[in-house]
Amino acid sequence: MDRDLDCEGLLCPLPVLKARKTLLAMTAGQTVYIRTTDKMALIDLPHFCTEAGHHYLSATENGPVTTHVIKRG
Repeated sequence: MDRDLDCEGLLCPLPVLKARKTLLAMTAGQTVYIRTTDKMALIDLPHFCTEAGHHYLSATENGPVTTHVIKRG
């Protein structure tokens, strides 16, 4: 089951910490959609995925909100 994670209004490092917690509760191959407003998440989330073995699939900007798609490794 895919999951949605609302991190709008949260600043670094909170989006990464919440993503980490959510991904730990998921099984390999599941996808999480993370909504952020902190532009640093565009750097922090891909870096976190590389370090943790997850797959950063995409980022889509819609106004001030960016939706990041991550597949659990």
